Amino acid sequence: MDLAVRDLKLHKGRFLATVLGVGLLFTIVLTMNGVYRGNVFEGTALITHTGPDLWVVERDRGGPFNEQSSLPEILADSVAAVPGVAQASPFIYYPVERSIKGVSRRFSIIGYEVFGGLGGPRELTRGRPITQAHYEMVAHEKLGVRMGEKVPLGLHTFTVVGLTREAVATDGEPLVYLSLADAQEFLFQRDNEEVRNQRERQRRSLAAQGVSPAQVERLLPHLAPDTHIINAVLVRLEPGADRVQVATHIRDWLYLSVFTTQEEVELVIRGRLARMSAQLLFFRTLLLLVSVVIISLVIYTFTMEKIRSIAVMKLIGAPNWTVVRMILEESLLMTVSSFLIGLGLIYSIVDLFPRKILLLPGDTMFTFLVALVGGFLASVLGVWQVLRTPPGLALGGQ
Repeated sequence: MDLAVRDLKLHKGRFLATVLGVGLLFTIVLTMNGVYRGNVFEGTALITHTGPDLWVVERDRGGPFNEQSSLPEILADSVAAVPGVAQASPFIYYPVERSIKGVSRRFSIIGYEVFGGLGGPRELTRGRPITQAHYEMVAHEKLGVRMGEKVPLGLHTFTVVGLTREAVATDGEPLVYLSLADAQEFLFQRDNEEVRNQRERQRRSLAAQGVSPAQVERLLPHLAPDTHIINAVLVRLEPGADRVQVATHIRDWLYLSVFTTQEEVELVIRGRLARMSAQLLFFRTLLLLVSVVIISLVIYTFTMEKIRSIAVMKLIGAPNWTVVRMILEESLLMTVSSFLIGLGLIYSIVDLFPRKILLLPGDTMFTFLVALVGGFLASVLGVWQVLRTPPGLALGGQ
């Protein structure tokens, strides 16, 4: 008699409930695997999708993603003049929180040169790229806006001309692409009330230093805050150009920090994503260990419940290998069935999560192998107990 088949026939409800319960546990384990991988993927997706040869940022800063970096826009022209540079484009990345359709939403602004510059969206799911210098935007689908919708941002209203889903911000929030000029105005230009208050403060400060009213009025326009600020310069090198040599030239002569795309990814992983990734990895490992312990206990308990039936088999002359095969078969059936239920469930709900759940085949196979090994070890322990079972137990002995 096959122990697994016998369990299905005599204790079908309990067996299926156990398999379903362990399968739900595997669903949680696989979900945590996906959350961990998705956190890293989303945190670096914008960097890898943008993918210039070099990122030029403020000196001694890990910007523009790991920390804020501020540069005069004119520095893009200086970088473009460096030997070996084919193209240098100003770039803005800035996380904000604004009201969209009456709901406060977090998202990040990407500002780039829309006429041939680097840093814009590469793939659109709907619509077209930005083709005008002002008042057009491309948004990530997660923002919840529609094609042609008018979205007020700052002092102006922007029309959604395209939608994308290729990348998100480093914190997993949606992106909004604007022209460089629009992004600068939105981020750095103050509203009229703030401008009036600032001018009044400057007027009083100048008057306190003895500057005449006529001179104050002439000076005030020159004291207005500069909005021609960027966060980074994206560099594309000429074919055959030495990346290290170009980066060294920029560091030494322009006094800026330079990173490759891979270095920028590592900065974010070691910085902004480090603590979250470590915590997710801890819970991922803990859940995997708990799932292995639980399935091992279930298999061992199921084996011990059949100790008297196994004694009967030994009493009628069944060889030890037959008993061992039956126990291992039940362990394999329970582990594989539970894992397939968990795998099917997570793939059916993966798109319902608000954050990216990235399921990698390697992680899935590793989880399955660990669970399989745990079940096998529990079976070995059960086999050891079974082989020590005296046939007289079938007759009511101890």
